[in-house]
Amino acid sequence: MQNVSSSFTVILKFALPTCWIVFFGAMAIAVWFVEIGSVAGMEEGTFRIAMSLFFLFGVAALYWAVMGIKRVEMDEQFIYVTNYFKNIRYPYHQIEKVNEKDYYFFRTVHIYLKQAGHFGKKITFIPGRINFDEFLAEHPDVVKQLENKELSV
Repeated sequence: MQNVSSSFTVILKFALPTCWIVFFGAMAIAVWFVEIGSVAGMEEGTFRIAMSLFFLFGVAALYWAVMGIKRVEMDEQFIYVTNYFKNIRYPYHQIEKVNEKDYYFFRTVHIYLKQAGHFGKKITFIPGRINFDEFLAEHPDVVKQLENKELSV
């Protein structure tokens, strides 16, 4: 079994959202209880609403972007997915397709299951720089199984 996801997964999934929520949440609460006057040309009430919306949109963006990523490990027979609290094993025949999206600074891999599993029908992870490609290069039989599943990497 080889870890194919990035080692930064735990930081992106837990540390970044925790720091964001604590820091900007405390700041959003503070602006409601402290008299601040006018800030950056905005009245006090407008600034309070703007700060609260900034916090809520940031939490929503983090939820959409990084809180759903998983840690993924693979071997010749199974794919192992964890959210750091629960580990689930899926055989390759349950995979419908695998897509990889390349953004400028990072890539994401999306594994679509034929039927919804414990984590849903789509599993998203950020592959390690070398781990995922190295695993596929070392295990051509896994690549053959995934090619039958519309592998678009």
